[in-house]
Amino acid sequence: MDESEGGPPPEPSRFEVQNRQRGLPVDSAGLARFLSRIADDVAPGDPRGATLRIVSDREMRELNRTFRGFDRATDVLAFPADPPEAPGSDPYLGDMAIAADTAARQAGEAGCSLETELRVLSLHGLLHLFGWDHERDRGEMHRLEALLRKRHGLPVRSGGAP
Repeated sequence: MDESEGGPPPEPSRFEVQNRQRGLPVDSAGLARFLSRIADDVAPGDPRGATLRIVSDREMRELNRTFRGFDRATDVLAFPADPPEAPGSDPYLGDMAIAADTAARQAGEAGCSLETELRVLSLHGLLHLFGWDHERDRGEMHRLEALLRKRHGLPVRSGGAP
């Protein structure tokens, strides 16, 4: 119900999802709500938000080449923001990007919907924004990710994440 029907306006989300590609449908509002639930599980009371951009494989390849030195598309990238400088400054975790076509291929390989794969990848990216790093830890991020997948009805895949 919206404000014109007498109900309260929807609460603004601390997560913004931008669909920057045209080939595949994306439930941006549903993905933003999902990210908020994950953030509440990972860091209860932490008000920080993030931006998630769903991009083409071409754009993801450019991002991966520019920021990581790999000249290929990847499924998800996370760009953590610097911590807020002063109390009361705008809290922001950072930015994430997901390659839509890559996500669609992975969804087909995993036998799940694109929506499910976008949630799997956004969860993975959000954990990176919160400081988790599966390349440097001893499996802590993988275990947390598996727990969160189970808790939120996502497939838990063997062999690592995403």
